[in-house]
Amino acid sequence: MTSKVTYNGELRTSCKHLRSGDTFITDAPIDNKGLGQAFSPTDTVATGLASCILTMMGIKSKDLEVDLTNATAEVTKHMASDPRRISKIEIQLSLPAKASEKERAILIRTANTCPVHHSLHPDIDKQLTFNWVL
Repeated sequence: MTSKVTYNGELRTSCKHLRSGDTFITDAPIDNKGLGQAFSPTDTVATGLASCILTMMGIKSKDLEVDLTNATAEVTKHMASDPRRISKIEIQLSLPAKASEKERAILIRTANTCPVHHSLHPDIDKQLTFNWVL
């Protein structure tokens, strides 16, 4: 088992990673009858995509000997209705790395093949922007 999720009432859950004991809560968003005081479940999906992208790029960057320490991803999630679902995830990546064009191409390809990217429904528009900053 990976995690345990408990419904706390008031549209809030507590989520626990069983191996590490780490926890976080989710709240329904304000536009869906919630308090919006924490990540919503769909926020965690969009954020998970960014986390997966940076993790996979980090793994590949070690092979390439490119340092991606302090890389960031700014995530914007868009919702659609009927049925309510994630329609688009925009991720702006800032990558503080000295990388050749070839290394950048490899890292971008890696980002687009992360497991979460492949696990999301193909109808979700995933827009990734790569900004290489020094």
